[in-house]
Amino acid sequence: MDESKEINVIDIKIVPDRYLKPDTCEKILNEIYELEGLIRVLVHGPSLPKKVFYGPGKGHEVNHSDRKSINIRGESLDLRIMVGNIILTVDISHFNDLMDQLSTILDKNTPCDYSLLVGVFTRTKSTISDYLKYGNGFENYIDERYIGLVDCRAISSQSVKVIK
Repeated sequence: MDESKEINVIDIKIVPDRYLKPDTCEKILNEIYELEGLIRVLVHGPSLPKKVFYGPGKGHEVNHSDRKSINIRGESLDLRIMVGNIILTVDISHFNDLMDQLSTILDKNTPCDYSLLVGVFTRTKSTISDYLKYGNGFENYIDERYIGLVDCRAISSQSVKVIK
């Protein structure tokens, strides 16, 4: 990402006081995706594994009610986490309008209190993990929204979903 693009984006972190249920998350994300100036949306929270990885229950199925598929703009998304916060990367020229609209969306759909934090919460420059995953010179052929999202041991298609 060149210097001019770094200056023109800012992150907004939505931090609800409780984890969001899949239905609530689906409503919020669908309305957020209608906003102008949105560059990237990241959803964070603790993992909801399919099976227990360690301990006396290792290998047993985990039947958690929040591990569901949600529909975002016609795309099916398997929710593999409990939604603890949402980070929006936005074009700074749309920031004021977006903040007003975002507050309206959250007031209408969030069943609990929430905080909106503004700053830089995502990577804007290539990391060592990016180089391990993609190799030298990857900046020329990769979508810059993927920078900093890489776990070099994970399969990107399982952890990153592109919704147009």
